[in-house]
Amino acid sequence: MKTIIIAEIGENHYGQWDLCRGMVEEVAGGGGTYAKFQTYTAEQFGKDHVWYEEFKKVVLPEAEHFEMQALCQERGIGFLCSTFTQRSTTFLVDRMGCAELKLASSRVTDLALLDYVNSRADQVQRVYLSTGMSTLEEVREAVGRLGRIEELYLLHCTSQYPTEDENVNLRAMVTLQDAFPEYAIGYSDHSRGIEACLAAVALGAQVLEKHFTYHVQMPGDDHEGALTPETLGELVQGVQRIERMLGTGDKKPVAAEQKAMAALRVEMREVGFDT
Repeated sequence: MKTIIIAEIGENHYGQWDLCRGMVEEVAGGGGTYAKFQTYTAEQFGKDHVWYEEFKKVVLPEAEHFEMQALCQERGIGFLCSTFTQRSTTFLVDRMGCAELKLASSRVTDLALLDYVNSRADQVQRVYLSTGMSTLEEVREAVGRLGRIEELYLLHCTSQYPTEDENVNLRAMVTLQDAFPEYAIGYSDHSRGIEACLAAVALGAQVLEKHFTYHVQMPGDDHEGALTPETLGELVQGVQRIERMLGTGDKKPVAAEQKAMAALRVEMREVGFDT
């Protein structure tokens, strides 16, 4: 499978590390490319933030970062984190040795962070940038700030949890591809089901990102639009089938058409219709 699939565990572990380890195992067993996490502290949002207490419950501590990284390596999948500050970027790059980072939609306009990530291009070779809530000009500014990154992936996204069908707007992904033909394009999905992801691959997405959970009815904003172990497997199978169907793009007869050509490309005689 050529398509990269990022299964974001994010905060869906509820701070229960046995649950988190199980999710990594499920992502690996289901065919995901990466298990993804989020690197932040509750304090960086401030104690007056409406979600401060909730953030405290789901923060991934440093020790668990290293544990999940090791587990991902053991299970043969990538370990990926969203970074939100220069401090978390330094931790991921210098202490964890991460050469790949995710930048969330909320960071598109954080020019200082973009500049800092760009300054670490000697160690950070790949960045996935989600573009929810952004205008095309804001994306253009962000791309310019990340000019030294060797592999930059631009992910169309709608920051609604879950995303209603009428707000998915997959054609915006095509707009990104037209505007930035030198970059790989993908889709970060928060809609229900896997249909939007499959459609995105058909439209040219090279990477898919979607939250991961054990059940879509678990409490929290990131569950209803998430993958489960069952639907991750369905997505992988569906993507593999679409990749086969997309083919090479060459317009010429395929070998399988020879039988039809022999039977149907025959000279027709002019015969009238007698009544």
